[in-house]
Amino acid sequence: MPEAELNERLDHEIIELLKKAIYEISLKEPGDINATTKISEFGLDSVAIMELIGLLEENLSIRVEDAEVASLQTVGDLLTLIRNRMEGSTPNPAPEVLQSWDECCDITALPEIRGLERRIADLGNAKLGNPYFHVHDGTAGSSSVIGGVRMLNFSSYNYLGFCGHPEVNQAAKEAIDRYGTSVSASRLVSGERRLHLDLESGISRHIGVEDAVVFVSGHATNVTTIGHLFDKNDLIIHDALCHDSILQGIYLSGAKRRSFRHSDTADLEAILKRSRGNYRRVLICSEGLFSMDGDICDLPSMIELKKRFRCYLMIDEAHSIGVLGHAGRGVAHHFTGTDPRDVDLWMGTLSKSFASCGGYIAGRKELIRYLKYTAPGFLYSVGMPPPNAAAALKSLELMQRHPEIVERLRRRSRLFLELARSSGVDTGLAMGAAVIPAIIGDSVRCMQISSALAARKINVQPIVHPAVEENAARLRFFISANHTEDEIRYTVQALSEALNS
Repeated sequence: MPEAELNERLDHEIIELLKKAIYEISLKEPGDINATTKISEFGLDSVAIMELIGLLEENLSIRVEDAEVASLQTVGDLLTLIRNRMEGSTPNPAPEVLQSWDECCDITALPEIRGLERRIADLGNAKLGNPYFHVHDGTAGSSSVIGGVRMLNFSSYNYLGFCGHPEVNQAAKEAIDRYGTSVSASRLVSGERRLHLDLESGISRHIGVEDAVVFVSGHATNVTTIGHLFDKNDLIIHDALCHDSILQGIYLSGAKRRSFRHSDTADLEAILKRSRGNYRRVLICSEGLFSMDGDICDLPSMIELKKRFRCYLMIDEAHSIGVLGHAGRGVAHHFTGTDPRDVDLWMGTLSKSFASCGGYIAGRKELIRYLKYTAPGFLYSVGMPPPNAAAALKSLELMQRHPEIVERLRRRSRLFLELARSSGVDTGLAMGAAVIPAIIGDSVRCMQISSALAARKINVQPIVHPAVEENAARLRFFISANHTEDEIRYTVQALSEALNS
């Protein structure tokens, strides 16, 4: 058989295998695919693309490096790469083999560690400097001292200014005087304190549900809860822009994972129509206020879909609790007529509006009791330190006593957004609620603008690839209720000038 005909047949077989793999991952019929089809047209996020390549590797007995995947633009590129692998003209990359016993015992010889060292060195070679791990002195409020210089601070999520508030500081000090700095045990054994119970009941009442449980880490709250409640028989469908902690929880659970296009509940509905009947439990995950883009989920639509398809619904309120709704009661209270009891799992963190550390799950009392007795991240962990619990509890009290602070945060956020947009800054999907990105679209340029703003005593961190797609590199501004209007006007003007320089 002529070589051209052999290649054509092989390409056809690979494309058919590709279609099956796309359907297995996305539960969507991929339609017509040919050599000119762009990889981006598959509608898969970067994690799903890697899953797709993994399935092809498994079925075709080949290996593809991550760097090679990143360079693929079209199906034709993929076909060429696979053909070369299968024909042996481009050998399958072998895992890096350490050459000596010393290397085998040297953990710094791991390729991942070496790769990071190279990237950090590249920053220096490009004379960009490393924008990360700068040491701050004092309280991280609307301003912060960095390297002995006081700077306007837009990189700390002290949204309501309660971190450093005199009443919050005093509550933490009194908790130390009474309970010490640690409860020194799991709460199940001997680490339970009245502060924990008061905080949990306060959170649940604030949201409008029956009960809550607090964990010592926000990230671990999602990981242990999702990982514990779901397994390989289940399906978890999440917004494409959900936080890493949700993804890690899904991986731990072993459940099938599908993502729907960001804030596209029609896409979510289509996935549910195709797949709900194939799984025991289905969980829908979204964020209340998205931490990278500053937009708000369509909660009423998700509740309707959850009820119609008999699913569970989990909302991550890390950035929306204390920011949205009257007195910061969260995204359920942002929407008129929404009942917070219609969400099965309310998750939030205590490190932002609560000026502390940790996370919580809130919902039905039976669910909370089950998590307290069985969730590994709670059961086998020390209880929340007393000063942290006291700080969060006092912040909650201040939130409820002074709803005008929450409203001031919203006014400052809207002002920043309006000024930025009128200056031509690309703020993406932001709605003027504490998180406002300035999308630059190039990682190097993003770091340069961050440095230019630092020279004008403005601290805002660059968010670059791989945290976001390269064309979505951005500066992310966290607004505080304590930022003044003059500070916001100065910052937006400086940003506009840096972008236009």
